[in-house]
Amino acid sequence: MKVATMHFKATAHVKLNDERLQLNLKKMQGKFVANRRASLVELDDFEGTRDSAKAIRNRALDDLDVWLEAFERNAAARGATVLWAETPADVNALVIEIAAKHAVRKIIKSKSMVSEESALDHAIEGAGMKVVETDLGEYILQINDYEPPSHIIGPALHKSKEEVAELFRKTHGTPMKTGIDELCLEARGALRDHYLTADMGISGGNFFVAETGSVVLVTNEGNATLTTTLPKVHVAISGIEKIVPTLEDVATLMRLLPRSSTGQSISNYVDVLTGTKGPGEFHGALHMYFIIVDSGRSAVLASTVREALRCIRCGACMNHCPVYQNIGGHSYGWVYPGPIGSILTPMYVGLEQAQDLPAASTMCNQCGVVCPVRIPLPDLQRKLRERAFEEGMRPWYERTALALWSWLAQRPILYGLASRIGVRALKWMGGKSGMIHSLPLVSGWTAERDMPAPAGRTFRELYAARSRS
Repeated sequence: MKVATMHFKATAHVKLNDERLQLNLKKMQGKFVANRRASLVELDDFEGTRDSAKAIRNRALDDLDVWLEAFERNAAARGATVLWAETPADVNALVIEIAAKHAVRKIIKSKSMVSEESALDHAIEGAGMKVVETDLGEYILQINDYEPPSHIIGPALHKSKEEVAELFRKTHGTPMKTGIDELCLEARGALRDHYLTADMGISGGNFFVAETGSVVLVTNEGNATLTTTLPKVHVAISGIEKIVPTLEDVATLMRLLPRSSTGQSISNYVDVLTGTKGPGEFHGALHMYFIIVDSGRSAVLASTVREALRCIRCGACMNHCPVYQNIGGHSYGWVYPGPIGSILTPMYVGLEQAQDLPAASTMCNQCGVVCPVRIPLPDLQRKLRERAFEEGMRPWYERTALALWSWLAQRPILYGLASRIGVRALKWMGGKSGMIHSLPLVSGWTAERDMPAPAGRTFRELYAARSRS
């Protein structure tokens, strides 16, 4: 996927003024949040389960090399082949090599965010093969000229029912449909033949289980089951951080993953795929490959933001993020949007190209509060902000303003005087409405929002007046 993170501010401005997108985002706001809240009451000890999940993910990351080697050993013992990819280009090269080995002509895919990192679909088509996305959201984006996903679990959530209906009409040459059920049935009909005629299936992996050499896939549509069991070849692609030690660990994480993402007690489908098709087995791949991807993850593991690798890709952070809810996922300019994307993306593509993403936060900590594996997202964003500042990546006027504020803050008398002058000036600027619509030097902030004017006196002045009364 093309990196466009350096255009974050400009893109966010465009998205804020996109009336159709804003309407679509408002329709989605709160739905996942309410469902999550309702599903959590089913757990006897939600906070204790989160603690356990955090410990599981830390255990895997602390001895990642050990668990990766165990996974390779156990997967190979069950007939699978484990391959290693250091870069996105390596992922594409390995997939094309596997396809050539098995004379593959058509490939079907279930949703894989890692494959978005390497623009795998384009590489497959460039090698002369056909590739079809089978996740409904990814299929919608593919037939819309490979539009990038805007959400981790719902890649096409930014589109309305009417937009999808028109897209289906144009692509399938069918009469316009208006019902969601009708649209789903049309997509199923369009995809059915591809399931039956594909030579290879590609999936991601929610978890790679070290003790059994298995891949765990969590879906709601059933497309992943068909993608991984009908074709003769199955290739599962995921990052090194997706390793978990045991199936028991998966059971714990599954108590949180669907509840945190869609608000379900359990997803419709949970596939645990281990090895190749055995004698007498009805379905399964004859050839199974795992591609385990680094692509910057080792650097994250060795960094001050390593806790971000605990992420289980539930999407809860973006579902609760006021920034994401107003600008949508495409503003972030790469595969991973929202709070987790503001940390992972700079680490994967380079902070110099994505320095605005860690700053795309109100620091309200809603993301940190809801994260099922307790990733301290605002703290990690702050660390990247500090690094960008220390390495001189931020604009000169921002560095100058902060230096001036620091100098003033160390001089209480001057700071108090400046504060008294400032709050009175802001009250005057608020006028009769009491709202500030524009501020000099910070138009980037006030161009998209209004804020209430202060009372005209500082907190210390108000407190002193109250104490005297």
